[in-house]
Amino acid sequence: MLYHLGRYILLMKLSFKRPEKFSVYWAEVMREMVSIGLGSLGIISIISVFIGAVATIQTAFQLVSDFIPKTIVGTITRDSTILEFSPTISALVLAGRVGSSIASQIGTMRVTEQIDALEIMGVNAPGYLISPKIISGVLMIPLLTVISISLGLLGGYIACAASSEVSTADYITGLTDGFKTIILQVSMVKATFFGFIITSICAYQGFYTSGGALEVGQSATRGVVFSCIFILFADLVISRLML
Repeated sequence: MLYHLGRYILLMKLSFKRPEKFSVYWAEVMREMVSIGLGSLGIISIISVFIGAVATIQTAFQLVSDFIPKTIVGTITRDSTILEFSPTISALVLAGRVGSSIASQIGTMRVTEQIDALEIMGVNAPGYLISPKIISGVLMIPLLTVISISLGLLGGYIACAASSEVSTADYITGLTDGFKTIILQVSMVKATFFGFIITSICAYQGFYTSGGALEVGQSATRGVVFSCIFILFADLVISRLML
């Protein structure tokens, strides 16, 4: 465990050494931002709308009472979507989509000796391959989380419009009543850490792949599994510290 932790820290230090040529790194960052951001927008949008709708329906089902105001459905949906559903579930989905792609891409370059060729040419391979992915993940995953929150709340509105248990007016009132900015701040902190966790862990697994095609698949699987575990652990720690 300590051996892997030491290698991980060393790889992160090498990844963020001063680049040889900023323009090349900048082009890689832009390419990765498009890949992570636009490439993940479709799946995040679909999941967010359905999660918001389901959360609203289940909350309304459990809180149907004459003594509880209908607006509480919108409030609970808002807080649960912002704090937990959008950042955490989106991160778990992105760990599968983005993380496996990163690990398999870098792992393939390792087993085909492309990384060795970069190092022979004097290129800082961790910096060139890993740092653009981490920077893009840290920037784009919070942005995807904001989109996920918006679509999740929209999904809740659609669920209210399609049912008769809670009116859309009560739902919107619940969304605006008693909003605390701290929940949005916690969500953005979570998303930023999740972005770093996904990209760095999967890049580490891919960079130290050895063998052939089978080992590349195993590295991608390990990257996704470890990313999901650390996402849930970070979710617990951040919630405990900030709330």
